[in-house]
Amino acid sequence: MKSVFLYSLALLVLAPLSEMQAQLPASKESIAFYTQEWSGPRLPDGRPKADDKLIERLKSISFEEVWGILRNEGFNNQYEDGWKMLHDEPFVGRALTAAYMPLRPDVNKRMLEKGHKEGQIGPSNSWPIDMLQEGDIYVADGFGKIVDGTLIGDNLGNAIYAKSKNGVVFDASARDQQGLEEIEGFNALVRDWHPSYLRESMLMGINVPVRIGKATVFPGDIVLAKKNAVIFVPPHLLEKVVITAEFIGLRDKFGHQRLREGKYTPGQIDTQWTDAIKQDFLKWLDDNPDLLPMSRKELDEYMKNRTW
Repeated sequence: MKSVFLYSLALLVLAPLSEMQAQLPASKESIAFYTQEWSGPRLPDGRPKADDKLIERLKSISFEEVWGILRNEGFNNQYEDGWKMLHDEPFVGRALTAAYMPLRPDVNKRMLEKGHKEGQIGPSNSWPIDMLQEGDIYVADGFGKIVDGTLIGDNLGNAIYAKSKNGVVFDASARDQQGLEEIEGFNALVRDWHPSYLRESMLMGINVPVRIGKATVFPGDIVLAKKNAVIFVPPHLLEKVVITAEFIGLRDKFGHQRLREGKYTPGQIDTQWTDAIKQDFLKWLDDNPDLLPMSRKELDEYMKNRTW
């Protein structure tokens, strides 16, 4: 009796995942199930719509700061590195995810039929591109395939940029590197570059949870890609990540200035600040409003709960 109960419970838990994998794209209800912590507005496809200005501010924050804040929140599997970048420039955006698997012709045939019945056009590797909105980053789990794992070339790269004005993160490869480099504003983070065509892969889900190397990614996560690595920020934590990191940056600027001035010793700056240093820092903030990366209202709200 106990085994029957556990089996039934497992079916209830796994049902939303099965539903998402069987839909091209996933339903709004399925996306909402996995992003319940988000209480703000959503895009028409159901993904969380994090604030554009906060997303842009994330671009200037280091991986170390984002990683540390996420780990403090219990999110330990959001970072992946060791990849190749088209242009050595950071890019940020909302994740539109796609899951690919090694080809099984029987299942692939059914997925193509299902997609075409639901209004998709052409080969399945173009379907996620058709769904992109401005600001999106196309994030694809291509199971790390390099040879015959090229999810895009310069034709699809142009289509992606026309839709999203952004780039891609692929746990797979891409082709036509030279052609992609010529798309002004487009960027890509991929496992590698290869001249082959995409073969023996099939699309199994759009806007579903995916694994990107060691990271777990959900549709609507905020992508920060730079220096051959990527980190994925859950949208409900974006504001906390950005403002906390910006505050830490202000503390560092203050500390570095006071150390250069000889006002404090490294031991005083690198340990718990005294009340006198805290007051000096608050006066420094008032005297240097041009250094604030956030609004004063955001800073004051953040400082209410700051424990230093």
